Amino acid sequence: MRHIEIIGIGTGNPEHVTVQAINAMNRAHTIFIPTKGAAKDGLAAVRREICSRYLTNGTTAIVEFAVPQRLTTGQAYLESVDDWHGALAEVYTKLIAALPQTAVGAFLVWGDPSLYDSTIRILERAHSLQTVEFDVSVIPGITSIQALAASHRIPLNLVGKPVEITTGRRLAQFGNQADTTVVMLDGELAFSKIDDPEAEIFWGAYLGTPDEITHAGRLADVADDIVRSRAEARARHGWIMDIYLLRKGQDFDDL
Repeated sequence: MRHIEIIGIGTGNPEHVTVQAINAMNRAHTIFIPTKGAAKDGLAAVRREICSRYLTNGTTAIVEFAVPQRLTTGQAYLESVDDWHGALAEVYTKLIAALPQTAVGAFLVWGDPSLYDSTIRILERAHSLQTVEFDVSVIPGITSIQALAASHRIPLNLVGKPVEITTGRRLAQFGNQADTTVVMLDGELAFSKIDDPEAEIFWGAYLGTPDEITHAGRLADVADDIVRSRAEARARHGWIMDIYLLRKGQDFDDL
Protein backbone atom coordinates (compact mmCIF):
# COMPACT_ATOMS: atom_id res chain seq x y z
CA MET A 1 0.00 0.00 0.00
CA ARG A 2 1.16 3.53 -0.69
CA HIS A 3 2.07 5.54 2.40
CA ILE A 4 1.91 9.33 2.83
CA GLU A 5 3.96 11.32 5.33
CA ILE A 6 2.60 14.74 6.33
CA ILE A 7 5.70 16.54 7.57
CA GLY A 8 5.71 19.77 9.55
CA ILE A 9 8.67 21.94 8.50
CA GLY A 10 8.39 24.97 10.77
CA THR A 11 7.80 28.57 9.79
CA GLY A 12 10.44 29.16 7.13
CA ASN A 13 13.77 28.62 8.85
CA PRO A 14 15.32 25.38 7.51
CA GLU A 15 16.82 24.84 10.97
CA HIS A 16 13.28 24.34 12.32
CA VAL A 17 13.16 20.97 10.57
CA THR A 18 13.46 18.17 13.12
CA VAL A 19 15.57 15.03 12.88
CA GLN A 20 12.33 13.04 12.70
CA ALA A 21 11.22 15.14 9.72
CA ILE A 22 14.58 14.72 7.96
CA ASN A 23 14.42 10.94 8.39
CA ALA A 24 10.87 10.88 7.01
CA MET A 25 11.91 12.97 4.00
CA ASN A 26 14.70 10.54 3.22
CA ARG A 27 12.31 7.59 3.39
CA ALA A 28 10.15 9.18 0.70
CA HIS A 29 10.06 8.02 -2.90
CA THR A 30 8.54 11.42 -3.83
CA ILE A 31 8.15 14.77 -2.07
CA PHE A 32 5.27 16.93 -3.28
CA ILE A 33 5.82 20.71 -3.30
CA PRO A 34 2.81 23.00 -3.82
CA THR A 35 3.20 26.12 -5.95
CA LYS A 36 0.95 29.17 -5.89
CA GLY A 37 2.26 31.22 -8.80
CA ALA A 38 5.20 33.58 -9.17
CA ALA A 39 3.95 36.04 -6.54
CA LYS A 40 4.14 33.38 -3.82
CA ASP A 41 7.17 31.46 -5.07
CA GLY A 42 8.97 32.20 -1.80
CA LEU A 43 6.80 29.57 -0.09
CA ALA A 44 7.90 26.90 -2.56
CA ALA A 45 11.50 28.17 -2.48
CA VAL A 46 11.78 27.42 1.25
CA ARG A 47 10.57 23.87 0.65
CA ARG A 48 13.09 23.48 -2.18
CA GLU A 49 15.87 24.71 0.08
CA ILE A 50 14.89 22.26 2.80
CA CYS A 51 14.99 19.41 0.29
CA SER A 52 18.34 20.54 -1.06
CA ARG A 53 19.80 20.78 2.43
CA TYR A 54 18.48 17.58 3.99
CA LEU A 55 17.86 14.99 1.27
CA THR A 56 20.84 12.65 1.27
CA ASN A 57 19.64 9.39 -0.27
CA GLY A 58 19.96 10.56 -3.88
CA THR A 59 16.77 8.80 -4.99
CA THR A 60 13.91 10.95 -3.72
CA ALA A 61 12.04 12.69 -6.53
CA ILE A 62 10.62 16.21 -6.19
CA VAL A 63 7.23 16.79 -7.82
CA GLU A 64 5.76 20.28 -7.86
CA PHE A 65 2.06 20.81 -8.35
CA ALA A 66 -0.13 23.86 -8.80
CA VAL A 67 -2.57 24.59 -5.99
CA PRO A 68 -6.08 25.35 -7.27
CA GLN A 69 -7.26 28.86 -6.46
CA ARG A 70 -10.04 29.23 -3.93
CA LEU A 71 -13.05 30.93 -5.51
CA THR A 72 -14.70 33.47 -3.22
CA THR A 73 -17.08 35.42 -5.44
CA GLY A 74 -20.71 34.58 -4.80
CA GLN A 75 -19.97 32.04 -2.06
CA ALA A 76 -20.03 32.04 1.71
CA TYR A 77 -16.66 31.46 3.34
CA LEU A 78 -17.26 27.87 4.46
CA GLU A 79 -18.78 26.94 1.12
CA SER A 80 -15.79 28.30 -0.78
CA VAL A 81 -13.35 26.45 1.49
CA ASP A 82 -15.31 23.22 1.13
CA ASP A 83 -15.22 23.48 -2.68
CA TRP A 84 -11.51 24.30 -2.58
CA HIS A 85 -10.75 21.30 -0.39
CA GLY A 86 -12.68 19.13 -2.83
CA ALA A 87 -10.56 20.38 -5.73
CA LEU A 88 -7.38 19.78 -3.72
CA ALA A 89 -8.48 16.27 -2.78
CA GLU A 90 -8.77 15.43 -6.47
CA VAL A 91 -5.27 16.83 -7.11
CA TYR A 92 -3.83 14.86 -4.19
CA THR A 93 -5.51 11.68 -5.43
CA LYS A 94 -3.83 12.00 -8.82
CA LEU A 95 -0.44 12.66 -7.23
CA ILE A 96 -0.71 9.64 -4.96
CA ALA A 97 -2.02 7.37 -7.72
CA ALA A 98 1.14 8.13 -9.71
CA LEU A 99 3.29 6.62 -6.94
CA PRO A 100 4.43 2.99 -7.18
CA GLN A 101 2.24 0.60 -5.19
CA THR A 102 4.46 0.43 -2.08
CA ALA A 103 6.06 3.87 -2.31
CA VAL A 104 6.16 6.63 0.30
CA GLY A 105 5.06 10.14 -0.65
CA ALA A 106 5.52 13.25 1.49
CA PHE A 107 3.84 16.63 1.78
CA LEU A 108 5.89 19.37 3.49
CA VAL A 109 3.54 21.45 5.60
CA TRP A 110 4.30 24.96 6.84
CA GLY A 111 4.45 25.06 10.63
CA ASP A 112 2.67 22.06 12.11
CA PRO A 113 0.03 19.96 10.30
CA SER A 114 -2.37 20.22 13.25
CA LEU A 115 -2.60 24.02 13.47
CA TYR A 116 -4.76 25.87 10.92
CA ASP A 117 -3.57 23.68 8.08
CA SER A 118 -5.90 21.42 6.13
CA THR A 119 -3.53 18.87 4.62
CA ILE A 120 -4.72 16.15 7.02
CA ARG A 121 -8.41 16.70 6.32
CA ILE A 122 -7.83 17.03 2.57
CA LEU A 123 -6.00 13.70 2.52
CA GLU A 124 -8.84 12.17 4.52
CA ARG A 125 -11.19 13.49 1.86
CA ALA A 126 -8.97 12.10 -0.90
CA HIS A 127 -9.00 8.72 0.85
CA SER A 128 -12.80 8.79 1.04
CA LEU A 129 -13.00 9.04 -2.75
CA GLN A 130 -11.76 5.42 -2.80
CA THR A 131 -9.83 6.05 -6.00
CA VAL A 132 -6.48 5.00 -4.58
CA GLU A 133 -5.53 3.15 -1.38
CA PHE A 134 -3.02 4.76 0.98
CA ASP A 135 -2.39 5.34 4.66
CA VAL A 136 -1.01 8.39 6.44
CA SER A 137 1.32 9.38 9.25
CA VAL A 138 2.03 12.83 10.65
CA ILE A 139 5.36 14.36 11.71
CA PRO A 140 4.92 17.42 13.96
CA GLY A 141 6.72 20.69 13.33
CA ILE A 142 7.50 23.98 15.07
CA THR A 143 4.40 26.16 14.96
CA SER A 144 4.16 29.85 14.18
CA ILE A 145 2.88 30.28 17.75
CA GLN A 146 6.12 28.90 19.16
CA ALA A 147 8.16 31.00 16.74
CA LEU A 148 6.23 34.15 17.69
CA ALA A 149 6.73 33.63 21.43
CA ALA A 150 10.43 32.90 20.88
CA SER A 151 10.99 35.99 18.74
CA HIS A 152 9.35 38.21 21.37
CA ARG A 153 11.00 36.31 24.26
CA ILE A 154 7.68 35.84 26.07
CA PRO A 155 5.82 32.90 27.57
CA LEU A 156 2.62 32.12 25.70
CA ASN A 157 0.27 32.16 28.66
CA LEU A 158 -0.18 34.19 31.81
CA VAL A 159 0.26 32.14 34.99
CA GLY A 160 -2.67 29.77 35.43
CA LYS A 161 -4.72 31.41 32.66
CA PRO A 162 -6.12 30.04 29.39
CA VAL A 163 -5.00 30.71 25.83
CA GLU A 164 -7.43 31.13 22.95
CA ILE A 165 -6.30 30.38 19.37
CA THR A 166 -8.54 31.86 16.71
CA THR A 167 -8.66 33.57 13.33
CA GLY A 168 -9.01 37.20 12.35
CA ARG A 169 -12.49 36.46 11.03
CA ARG A 170 -13.59 35.07 14.39
CA LEU A 171 -11.88 37.85 16.33
CA ALA A 172 -13.81 40.42 14.29
CA GLN A 173 -17.06 38.63 15.13
CA PHE A 174 -16.60 37.79 18.79
CA GLY A 175 -13.61 39.75 20.12
CA ASN A 176 -10.86 38.30 22.31
CA GLN A 177 -12.44 36.34 25.14
CA ALA A 178 -9.35 35.03 26.92
CA ASP A 179 -6.52 36.83 28.72
CA THR A 180 -4.23 35.63 25.92
CA THR A 181 -5.54 35.33 22.37
CA VAL A 182 -3.40 34.10 19.49
CA VAL A 183 -4.76 35.24 16.13
CA MET A 184 -3.92 33.66 12.78
CA LEU A 185 -5.12 34.26 9.21
CA ASP A 186 -6.09 37.88 9.83
CA GLY A 187 -6.33 39.40 6.39
CA GLU A 188 -9.03 41.70 7.75
CA LEU A 189 -6.69 43.38 10.27
CA ALA A 190 -9.19 42.74 13.04
CA PHE A 191 -6.71 43.92 15.69
CA SER A 192 -6.88 47.46 14.29
CA LYS A 193 -10.58 47.64 15.17
CA ILE A 194 -10.23 46.64 18.84
CA ASP A 195 -10.82 49.48 21.30
CA ASP A 196 -9.09 48.34 24.47
CA PRO A 197 -6.65 50.84 26.00
CA GLU A 198 -4.99 48.17 28.13
CA ALA A 199 -4.46 45.49 25.48
CA GLU A 200 -0.95 44.56 24.39
CA ILE A 201 -0.03 43.04 21.03
CA PHE A 202 2.95 40.93 19.99
CA TRP A 203 2.99 40.67 16.18
CA GLY A 204 5.30 38.93 13.75
CA ALA A 205 5.55 38.14 10.05
CA TYR A 206 7.87 35.81 8.08
CA LEU A 207 8.90 34.36 11.44
CA GLY A 208 12.16 32.45 11.43
CA THR A 209 13.25 33.79 8.04
CA PRO A 210 15.72 36.55 7.12
CA ASP A 211 12.68 38.74 6.34
CA GLU A 212 11.22 38.46 9.86
CA ILE A 213 9.42 41.58 11.11
CA THR A 214 8.09 42.06 14.65
CA HIS A 215 6.24 44.75 16.56
CA ALA A 216 5.16 44.77 20.19
CA GLY A 217 3.58 47.21 22.61
CA ARG A 218 0.30 48.68 23.72
CA LEU A 219 -2.18 47.95 20.93
CA ALA A 220 -3.37 51.54 20.66
CA ASP A 221 0.23 52.73 20.23
CA VAL A 222 1.49 50.24 17.63
CA ALA A 223 -1.58 49.15 15.61
CA ASP A 224 -0.98 51.74 12.88
CA ASP A 225 2.71 50.77 12.64
CA ILE A 226 1.73 47.11 12.17
CA VAL A 227 -0.82 47.94 9.47
CA ARG A 228 1.80 49.99 7.61
CA SER A 229 4.58 47.39 7.99
CA ARG A 230 2.26 44.61 6.88
CA ALA A 231 1.15 46.45 3.74
CA GLU A 232 4.72 47.37 2.78
CA ALA A 233 5.98 43.81 3.33
CA ARG A 234 3.14 42.25 1.36
CA ALA A 235 3.75 44.61 -1.56
CA ARG A 236 7.47 43.81 -1.46
CA HIS A 237 7.19 40.02 -1.26
CA GLY A 238 3.85 39.37 -2.95
CA TRP A 239 2.62 37.37 0.05
CA ILE A 240 2.66 37.51 3.82
CA MET A 241 2.25 35.08 6.70
CA ASP A 242 1.76 36.81 10.01
CA ILE A 243 0.42 36.02 13.46
CA TYR A 244 -0.06 37.93 16.67
CA LEU A 245 -0.82 37.55 20.33
CA LEU A 246 -3.22 39.84 22.19
CA ARG A 247 -2.83 40.02 25.94
CA LYS A 248 -5.00 41.49 28.68
CA GLY A 249 -3.78 41.66 32.28
CA GLN A 250 -0.62 40.47 33.97
CA ASP A 251 0.68 37.43 35.82
CA PHE A 252 -0.88 37.05 39.31
CA ASP A 253 -3.22 40.02 38.82
CA ASP A 254 -6.20 38.06 40.15
CA LEU A 255 -4.61 37.19 43.50
